[in-house]
Amino acid sequence: MITLKTLLLTTATTALAGPLSPSEQPPLLSRKSITPGSGTHDGFFYHFWSNGCNSSSVAYANGPGGSYSVTWKDCMGFVAGKGWTPGVEDRNVTFAADFNPWGNDYLSVYGWTRDPQIEYYVVENWGTFNPTGMFGGKGVRIEVDGGWYTVGLYRRVPIALGGTLVTQVFSVRDERDRRNNGTVTLKRHFEAWKQGLGVKLGTMDYQILALEGYMSSGEGNVTVFK
Repeated sequence: MITLKTLLLTTATTALAGPLSPSEQPPLLSRKSITPGSGTHDGFFYHFWSNGCNSSSVAYANGPGGSYSVTWKDCMGFVAGKGWTPGVEDRNVTFAADFNPWGNDYLSVYGWTRDPQIEYYVVENWGTFNPTGMFGGKGVRIEVDGGWYTVGLYRRVPIALGGTLVTQVFSVRDERDRRNNGTVTLKRHFEAWKQGLGVKLGTMDYQILALEGYMSSGEGNVTVFK
């Protein structure tokens, strides 16, 4: 049963430039760094996007199975990860990460839907910026997967989509409950978004366990499991 504590919700509009244990992870430099794009690798879908970054400021490399590594330094913005395409609403996403952020960075389950076009996040950990700061201090509270999350909406106009207004929906794990490993029960979050925010997702596009950075530096080794 989802516990909801509903508060007033505000939205905003802006324009944005829009594991294995660490000892077992092959180091990034021993892997082949790839250029931005999407594809399949060792049974998983992968996605890597960057803006205002070059190969010297962000490097993404696929590892075996659902593992991958990213290092970034003074990077304007990137999103990278492994998962599935299309996503599904009732997936339990089990993950483990060595996540070392030095700035505005997220570790999250991340995906998109079409009709309507919605970008969604279940944020498990972050760097210097708590995404709930975009909710104006107001949102919806849910308890799931052994922790509390604040849920909210945000509106943005990503450069990659040519000025189209996109709705973002977030579940952000409380600071005291942040984690780098565990299982995310996606259905519980999707139900909470519908019940608490009135957000009904569309047709599932890709769905990944992602690292994301904005005007930041950091490094991470991540594994998502089937």
